[in-house]
Amino acid sequence: MKNDYLHRIENAKVYDVARKTELEKARDLSARFQNTILLKREDNQPVFSFKLRGAYNKMAGLSPAALKKGVIAASAGNHAQGVALAAAKLKCKAVIVMPITTPQVKIDAVKAHGG
Repeated sequence: MKNDYLHRIENAKVYDVARKTELEKARDLSARFQNTILLKREDNQPVFSFKLRGAYNKMAGLSPAALKKGVIAASAGNHAQGVALAAAKLKCKAVIVMPITTPQVKIDAVKAHGG
């Protein structure tokens, strides 16, 4: 059963768009807690965040009819980038609403991913 679970993780749909990111040993934390502590480097994803995983998993599970209707997201940053990239990959229209206080760098990143 454990091997089946690992197989499902390694072959998840999310890897159509996400990268398999490395684990990095947190030396100071490991020493402090006298244990091995590993950090999952989700900052190495195309949108520099784990938010892509949730957006893509949800959207990839939508029916073709729902994808054709498109999606709407409200976010000031990483989730918006994840939705934009997922929508581009799935050929789905996405309307992304961002607060007026959103930094331009975040707006530009969403646009760069098709949002």
